[in-house]
Amino acid sequence: MIAWWQILLLTLYAGYQIMDELNWYTCAGSAVFSGMITGLIMGDLQTGLFIGGSMQLTVLGVGTFGGASRIDANSGTLVATAFAVGAGMNPETALAAIGVPVAAILVYTDIAGRFANTFFGHACDADIEKMNWGAYNVHYLLGAVSWMLSRMIPVFLALAFGQGLVEGITTALNGDWKWLGDGLSVAGGALPAVGFAILLRYLPVKKHVAYLLLGFVVAALFGTAFTSIMNLNTNIVAVNGALGKGAVNMVGMFNNMSMLAIAIIGFALSLLYYKNNQRPVAAAGAAEGDDDDEL
Repeated sequence: MIAWWQILLLTLYAGYQIMDELNWYTCAGSAVFSGMITGLIMGDLQTGLFIGGSMQLTVLGVGTFGGASRIDANSGTLVATAFAVGAGMNPETALAAIGVPVAAILVYTDIAGRFANTFFGHACDADIEKMNWGAYNVHYLLGAVSWMLSRMIPVFLALAFGQGLVEGITTALNGDWKWLGDGLSVAGGALPAVGFAILLRYLPVKKHVAYLLLGFVVAALFGTAFTSIMNLNTNIVAVNGALGKGAVNMVGMFNNMSMLAIAIIGFALSLLYYKNNQRPVAAAGAAEGDDDDEL
């Protein structure tokens, strides 16, 4: 069950995260951050990070252009994590059955928020023409409130009145409809691949296919190498434990090393690419300076 104070905190965070995404840019307006905060509030950080990370990968290649609305992955993550923990739902199932549908439905509340914000925007324009700065400040803040309510209201309604429905769905998916629950779990696990596919569709893959192949091979090699090291460590611990001797546990040491190594390699390649692109710019700037001297 979801306690009243958890509903209150999550509702307030739903309003905060949309404003962070639009204005403040502290990274709190992202799916993985939403999963982390919701997991902390619900008391299950691991589930929150799993759902948030999976949703983040799912929308990895999704963006907005101009005034277009997109699915609200942050609110979808929030609701999916809350119900996954509160109702004991499988995280993959919660992602596919709750997270994605809620994220898609909130497109309509996003549009409603934009409509309301347009009204306050025109009011601000009129206040500027009249130099009525007091009214301008009020209308400006009301525009922010409309954005926050576009997330807070649906999240509150879902958390406050949707618990019985979600618990019923969870019972059904674990009972007579287990075949559907298993299918949703598979779909939830496959959703991050959709995000990667969308991202690769828009990236200049043909132009930089060498980097794509290199990154894939490096990731595979490092993943295999560090997995082998962890397996070796497990065997050493088991043998030493059987002999009654102490063993140094290297699992924690190498558990995150593969991703760290890949991240460092990616940063190095990005730095090389940046420096190579800066050289033509610097040369062009120097040529322009020489032309000015001649004049």
